Amino acid sequence: MSWKWEYAFGAEKAARTAPREFLAGVTRKADELVRAAEALHLDGRTHREDDPKGGDVIVPGGMFTYQVVVRSERVYVVQITYLGF
Repeated sequence: MSWKWEYAFGAEKAARTAPREFLAGVTRKADELVRAAEALHLDGRTHREDDPKGGDVIVPGGMFTYQVVVRSERVYVVQITYLGF
């Protein structure tokens, strides 16, 4: 298994209507989060502790909320908010 990110819950549905430029910003930041998680947790499948706390990331046009699930080697984007700024 290798680290990846994906939309979860209603974020996937919201991403269908969000502007392309905003989603490109979400993708760039989510990719950065994946690289950081992979560097911190070399073999996530053997992780036995609690998952780290997720957070909010501001991107041009809005923000998104993410959660890292180490044993699954995933960063989940659980909510996106397009504000148009």
